[in-house]
Amino acid sequence: MAEAILEARALRKSFGALAATDGVDLDLREGETHAIIGPNGAGKTTLIGQLSGMLQPDSGSIRFAGEDITGLSAPARSMKGLARSFQVTSIYREFSALDNVALAVQAHAGHSFRFWRPAQEDPALRNPARAILEEVGLGARADVLAANLSHGEQRQLEIAMVLATGPRLLLLDEPVAGMGTEESQRMVEFLSTLKGERTIVLVEHDMDVVFTLADRISVLVYGRIIATGAPAEIRANPEVRAAYLGEEA
Repeated sequence: MAEAILEARALRKSFGALAATDGVDLDLREGETHAIIGPNGAGKTTLIGQLSGMLQPDSGSIRFAGEDITGLSAPARSMKGLARSFQVTSIYREFSALDNVALAVQAHAGHSFRFWRPAQEDPALRNPARAILEEVGLGARADVLAANLSHGEQRQLEIAMVLATGPRLLLLDEPVAGMGTEESQRMVEFLSTLKGERTIVLVEHDMDVVFTLADRISVLVYGRIIATGAPAEIRANPEVRAAYLGEEA
């Protein structure tokens, strides 16, 4: 069994009387694609926020690559190799696709954006940015303004920006949200190429995507993980079927 790269223990986060995560334990194995599913309001986005550092847990701990990162900020976690994409695309629409990825390369290198204009011609930024765009299937769209890319291409661009930080662990929040069938299929094909190379946490409502990509699945209901296992185990689990998958399983 692969070694755990991330371990969350007894994570709790409440908003008033609502316990969004209620004692969550989670282990992520190096190189696996681990999906987190659950009905709306289950606490998935809150859990991802805690893993990424966007939210601090009320209690509990998070270890990444053997180090306690519970108190670290999101930028500090990114520098250690943990990166997140968002449910709503976060790109610089007025910049080209290449500029967006080069900015991410520059930010991860610790350079200031104040020097961005001369850096636009810096091959140390542009060359790796072009290579990443090729990797995600946007090589031919490098010079197109991000605002002029299709929704699916913008999601690809956002993932390219995440990859530019050199992550060991990717937190992907609804990567196919709002996509048509063809765009969704292209995204799944691309994410399949990352399997085994990077550890991926996938939050996704599309069960076809989940069962295609996931090595393991954790089911979150009312802030608690009620089951974790291989896709076939999750499909067959009566508690999961009753709580979430229903007859669609």
